[in-house]
Amino acid sequence: MTTTNADALVPLEEVLERFDPALGLEVHVELNTATKMFCGCPAVFGGEPNTHVCPTCLGLPGSMPAVNRVAVESAIRIGLALNCEIAAWCRFARKNYFYPDMPKNFQTSQYDEPIAFEGFMDVDVDGETFRVEIERAHMEEDTGKSTHVGGATGRIHGADYSLVDYNRAGIPLIEIVTKPITGAGAKAPAVARAYVSQLRDLILALGVSEARMDQGNLRADVNLSLAPKGSEVLGTRTETKNVNSFRSVERAVRYEMQRHAAVLDSGRSILQETRHWHEDTGMTTSGREKSDADDYRYFPEPDLVPMAPSREWIEELRATLPENPTEKRARLQAEWGFSDLDMRDAVGAGALALIEQTVAAGTAPQAARKWWLGEMARRANDEGVEITDLAVTPSHVAAVQALVEDGKLNDKLARQVFDGIFAGEGTPEEIVAARGLGIVSDDGALSAAVDTAIAANPDVADKIREGKLNAAGALIGAVMKQMQGQADAGRVRELILEKLTG
Repeated sequence: MTTTNADALVPLEEVLERFDPALGLEVHVELNTATKMFCGCPAVFGGEPNTHVCPTCLGLPGSMPAVNRVAVESAIRIGLALNCEIAAWCRFARKNYFYPDMPKNFQTSQYDEPIAFEGFMDVDVDGETFRVEIERAHMEEDTGKSTHVGGATGRIHGADYSLVDYNRAGIPLIEIVTKPITGAGAKAPAVARAYVSQLRDLILALGVSEARMDQGNLRADVNLSLAPKGSEVLGTRTETKNVNSFRSVERAVRYEMQRHAAVLDSGRSILQETRHWHEDTGMTTSGREKSDADDYRYFPEPDLVPMAPSREWIEELRATLPENPTEKRARLQAEWGFSDLDMRDAVGAGALALIEQTVAAGTAPQAARKWWLGEMARRANDEGVEITDLAVTPSHVAAVQALVEDGKLNDKLARQVFDGIFAGEGTPEEIVAARGLGIVSDDGALSAAVDTAIAANPDVADKIREGKLNAAGALIGAVMKQMQGQADAGRVRELILEKLTG
């Protein structure tokens, strides 16, 4: 028996007082090869349904697969970047199960002989480093896509009929599976988010995938179990499938911790099952009872020969790896002059790569940090999306900051330019021109506004004449209000002091 949406959750603080959480993360990475894993069909996103298919990826009788060499190279590079051992000999297997979007009724995958195994990735959460051990990274093919029409949920239950698009069937995938992550305690949800975020950064640096979670290029399955505190055992796990944002990974872990505790407190047992994540409600619901490996009846793929990558080939690929993420963070922190807290905030917000790209576009590091961790983080939070999913790019931020540094905008006007970018009104320069947002630095217009402010605030003017120059701020504010924030504040101050103390 499982919980329903009506079940009460145990407060997280109480969960942590009585239970130890254990995490497991399975991340599927869709590779950006030109063709599919075992045939020559284009491996592209979208397209008219069932147009990127052939007898091989449709599993028609007599068709024969052939391994995509670039996909194998990508798998090896991912394994090396995750500090994995690369198998001297491995092979594909058939994973047998019936599902409408798998046209062959089996998935060509790897089982007991993956191409990469026994690796790790270190992630930082609030200044504490957690080592996430990698059990395996193996090659497989993606499934097609089912669309359930009718009904209220978009799922098969209650639908009038279902449609299947096999364009995605056969797209190369790498599945990266962690070992159980224990000892994180209250930081377990944040560790899960940090791992998936850092893994995505690594995949992008390798150039092997677009890693767009909104398009399913990168998908996370979140395994969670609870055990009595201090017992050092693993409880029964559930697997929340296809979680498609960093924020949702964190929320799914937190929700399942609270739900598991509620089930256990009621005297019931946790059912080993897959669950669906609902972004709108922040809840999971039951999917199907989770199968174990034996249930899939794995056996070696008879139509593909085993692979034995040479040590020379592996070392050639090792030479193409990007900088280690931990070492890169340390280097960037030193180059940018960031404090430990500055860097921790940038990593925690998932904005490190965005700041790096903005700096590369010509912006000073502190200015790039200010925009991404301030204005952009606020907008992402308001919209309930990842900062990487905002409709603004590092080049946009760099262009806006350049206008600020050129004296054409101030921060208040810059925020209005970002409003225009989010509204799709064009480039920063086009938005400034269309909205008339440029700073006014013409002495004639500024002098007239200053005279008006002095006349309206004679007591403030007298204080300035008496030498109390800090009072100039009130007159500057009055001028800025007159000119709707578009006055050159520095020149306004100069004019006020010239008129009252000159």
